Amino acid sequence: MPLEPKESEAPLSRRDFLRTTATTAAVAAPYFVPASVFGAQAPSNRINVACIGVGNQGFLDLELFSAQPDCRMVAVCDVNQGSPGYKNPEDVRGREPARKLVEGLYAKQSRSGNYKGCDGYGDFREVLARDDVDAVVVVAPDHWHEAITIAAAKAGKDIYCEKPLGLTIAGQQRMIKAVRDNNRVLQTGSHERSNPYVREVCEMVRDGAIGKVRRVVCNIGRHNKVGPGPGWKPMPVPTNLDYDFWLGPAPEAPYHQDRCLYNFRFNYDYAGGQVTNFGAHSIDIAQWGLGMDHTGPTQIESLYADFLPEGSLFNASTYSDFRCKYDNGVVLECVTAEPAVRCAFFGDDGVVSIDNQGQNATVIPRGLAPEELQKRVKYHSGPDHVRNFLDCVKSRSEPAAPVEVGHRSATVCHMGNIALRLGGKFEWNPKTEKFEGGRSDEANAMLDREQRTTWSS
Repeated sequence: MPLEPKESEAPLSRRDFLRTTATTAAVAAPYFVPASVFGAQAPSNRINVACIGVGNQGFLDLELFSAQPDCRMVAVCDVNQGSPGYKNPEDVRGREPARKLVEGLYAKQSRSGNYKGCDGYGDFREVLARDDVDAVVVVAPDHWHEAITIAAAKAGKDIYCEKPLGLTIAGQQRMIKAVRDNNRVLQTGSHERSNPYVREVCEMVRDGAIGKVRRVVCNIGRHNKVGPGPGWKPMPVPTNLDYDFWLGPAPEAPYHQDRCLYNFRFNYDYAGGQVTNFGAHSIDIAQWGLGMDHTGPTQIESLYADFLPEGSLFNASTYSDFRCKYDNGVVLECVTAEPAVRCAFFGDDGVVSIDNQGQNATVIPRGLAPEELQKRVKYHSGPDHVRNFLDCVKSRSEPAAPVEVGHRSATVCHMGNIALRLGGKFEWNPKTEKFEGGRSDEANAMLDREQRTTWSS
């Protein structure tokens, strides 16, 4: 459903021009034509993008966006000027390495072999103040997603926000409001939504290829970082890092190298552990396959959880096992297991499972082999996730993973963490998005987080 622009008497804006050009091009040209056919994109038809957060995933997104012929990465932003210490310890990430990466990528495409057109920032607000930035890629730690996304929407930018959508259920609701109030396109970075094999599996499940679905099992990757235990000592803040800005809306806390960069995901102040890291992908596949994109389970129960000793820097669960139940009787179990991201649907007439890359498909409906799945999706192609987002920036159509879909999938993850931390079984109302019944006050108190005043939305 197209996103309707607000009424305005202003002359044709840059984004309106992009939309008009895209519509005309769709009639006059094939769906996708390499830039080499028509030459370089005219500046008026180019989408200027800035990447906010350029660590491990940010570098991957930089390459994906920079490879698109009608996209120009004009700015990168990170509170870390540059350092090692990410997923691969030897990799150096941050705004200066990112800026050099972008300029190097574009230099290879230029006739002169030189390119100087990507700016680096330490404050995302300076990026949003630029009139020439059409869209932003939000790859900051989870605790920053809400503030950056809301500010970007209010600044008139479209948004590609990495999963999970936000840190809390209430925060995600505020993100939805900002996106819709400002008529923005938001694509959640759940790239499985643009994978033809995953799409086909989910359609098979919804079309009854394995009969009535009774049970779904989602893998959640293992907690691969132990971190400092009780009695850990604060460390001096590196000169290249604006640590107070990194904390942002999160509580004040002494610096330790394992609090930041890649390892932020293992502390509940900044993320939700592997439940929202890997679980955001596998649970998204489950929601999609079950046709639950705009609702969710009605019950959740913690089956088992392991945590590091109290006082450890990492406080997210190291082993997680929780079970959800939907109104139609389907049971969803999410459990720490390998491979890290996998979703299996169990029906009366068979089983089908797949990972978020569309690989390692297992199909056991009567009479349908895995190679048959390959045949079924041979011509079932479409734009990849980044391409889909850029197309929607121009057309103002809904992307593959709009904000509400990202919210509902992440909500199941957040519910899981609440159950794991409190222990026990809880009733959930997916319409009001509140816990009900016994201990509901205790659980509802965890739907939101107190934010430092400077960054509260």
